[in-house]
Amino acid sequence: MQADMVGDVHMKLEGKIADLLTKLEPDLYNKYIKTINGKSIIYVKLKKALYGTLQAAMLFWQDHTKTLTDWGFVTNPYDQCVANKTINGSQCTVL
Repeated sequence: MQADMVGDVHMKLEGKIADLLTKLEPDLYNKYIKTINGKSIIYVKLKKALYGTLQAAMLFWQDHTKTLTDWGFVTNPYDQCVANKTINGSQCTVL
């Protein structure tokens, strides 16, 4: 997803993924890594939406809805996850 994250969202990386980051960019990440109970841990702040986060789902829905309305679809007032448009005399519905 290409959406910029809204607000401050932090994530905890631990174990192998934290170790891999320090191997890839030691000058950047070594100063942030901590070892707790023998496990490497780094806390990061997300700049972009990350699949699986609640914020990413909301950002996707907002982006998707904007695209559909830009294309002439009208969202259903009773269910915002439904958009309709008449194309060549037929109703097109996107759920």
